Amino acid sequence: MTVNLTSKKILVVEDQASMLETIKHILGSLGARFIVTEESGINALAAMRINRFDIVLCDHLLLDEKTGQQVLEDARHLKLLPVSSIFIMVTGEHRLELVLSAIDNKPDDYLIKPFSLKQLSSRIEKCQARKEYLANIENEIDNDNLYQAIHHCERLLQQDNKKMRLQILKMQAELSIKVGDFRRAEQIYQDIQHERELPWAKLGLGVVAFYLGDYGQAIKTFQELIEHHPMMLEAYDWLVKTHEAMGNNEQALSSLDSAVTLSPKSILRQKKLAWLADKTENLDIAKKAYTATIKLGKNSIHRSPSDYSGLANVYLKNNSVDEAAQIVRELNQQFQNDPEAMVRSALLETVIHQTKGNKTLALQAQAKAFQLNELFNKQISKEIRMEMAKTSYLNGNSETGDEILNDLIKTHFDDKLFIKKIVTMCDGFIGENYAKKLIQDIKKDLVNINNKGVSLFHEGNIQEAIALFEEAILITPDNHSIILNLIKTLIYDLKSSKPDQEKIMRAQSYINKAIQLRIPHNKVSVIQTELNAILDTAN
Repeated sequence: MTVNLTSKKILVVEDQASMLETIKHILGSLGARFIVTEESGINALAAMRINRFDIVLCDHLLLDEKTGQQVLEDARHLKLLPVSSIFIMVTGEHRLELVLSAIDNKPDDYLIKPFSLKQLSSRIEKCQARKEYLANIENEIDNDNLYQAIHHCERLLQQDNKKMRLQILKMQAELSIKVGDFRRAEQIYQDIQHERELPWAKLGLGVVAFYLGDYGQAIKTFQELIEHHPMMLEAYDWLVKTHEAMGNNEQALSSLDSAVTLSPKSILRQKKLAWLADKTENLDIAKKAYTATIKLGKNSIHRSPSDYSGLANVYLKNNSVDEAAQIVRELNQQFQNDPEAMVRSALLETVIHQTKGNKTLALQAQAKAFQLNELFNKQISKEIRMEMAKTSYLNGNSETGDEILNDLIKTHFDDKLFIKKIVTMCDGFIGENYAKKLIQDIKKDLVNINNKGVSLFHEGNIQEAIALFEEAILITPDNHSIILNLIKTLIYDLKSSKPDQEKIMRAQSYINKAIQLRIPHNKVSVIQTELNAILDTAN
């Protein structure tokens, strides 16, 4: 039985005229009437902005050097693809690196040219059946309602659909990891492995071991997977993360280099490789990876000023000042009027002029960096702002340094890795315990704000408590205690008054934020259950 595409909006992205006609003919034979064709990735994305397509067939290698992988990345990032849409990657290439690149971003399916009407019809039919059956789960995930998505998984599992059972269990386990319910995820993966060994279930057990802090077991699991499934790139990615968590940066670099060798077209892995190589002073690898990242980034949503500044810094470490200056010029050309790029450029120009002995120009560039930092503030990445603080201290301007660090600590108070970087930086050139004292003072202030909000709550001043907590979140957006207390206060307010859709959405958005910040599952799940009960009452 062939699929009927009469009612479907279809986009075909193909730059070979003969192949395009063949695909159109096949689609026409399947009843397709609404077919839009484009030859380039840029035009494909423009078409997706105009129409919501049900099916996208996209060639992997296109005229404008924007790959099918980049089209899929951009479409997802810009939310141009509804969760019900089917994206099938199409390629005539059989080279391993291109095949791995094509499937790396997990399209709904993958076809090698030439293909028959029967093959295309079968793939679309399977994708449609899967999308329709899992629609409720996917919609909740798309809206960041992860606990509701898990609830839909449980409901569908009760239907005992043998064809879809493993897919639902896989989704349920992955969602359990996202909400921090690691023991539940572990149980699901173990049950699957007892039935039959599946690589994705074993990978899941490794991921659970990582989050539970059992790094030795995680490394063992990922290494075994790589040994038996050497093309499983996710196993390399998690092995890298685990080595990093253990402080084994050289091993992390080696594992990541192996993954990049298999799939050199992955911009995110090249970025990571460049950063790790730079950090471990493997400058030749860093230079090669930064260069590859910049090349891949020209048509990617993931391109960043940090790629250019990273390469420029590598050149400076090698005393190649002219090459560094050329990269800075390219940075300015590629990212005009970008705050982050402007600050990075000014900092690099400071070092370049200092290296050349141009003290006046160096001071001017440095002054420009600080003016831009003051102007754009939180639009600039935390790493660059930390560099600005360091520069302030080195120049004897501790007041500005303290001001920047205070803001960074408040904003990222519960980001333990970043706070550790601040402590290490300060210990290195200001003195031990300098950063720790700043952190203690800020912690005291945050505790006072939190206690004041709790007091307002207990006094029955619910709206004042909500206002205080929301004001505090503007100052310290990732603070776990304040977010939890705000959610609890919103839930109490919802229980005490007539259910209000806007308040329900606010509470849910803060719960979603708590999940993203990896606030422990046992704290968040109870609150989500309470909100679900309110939703049931409202409906």
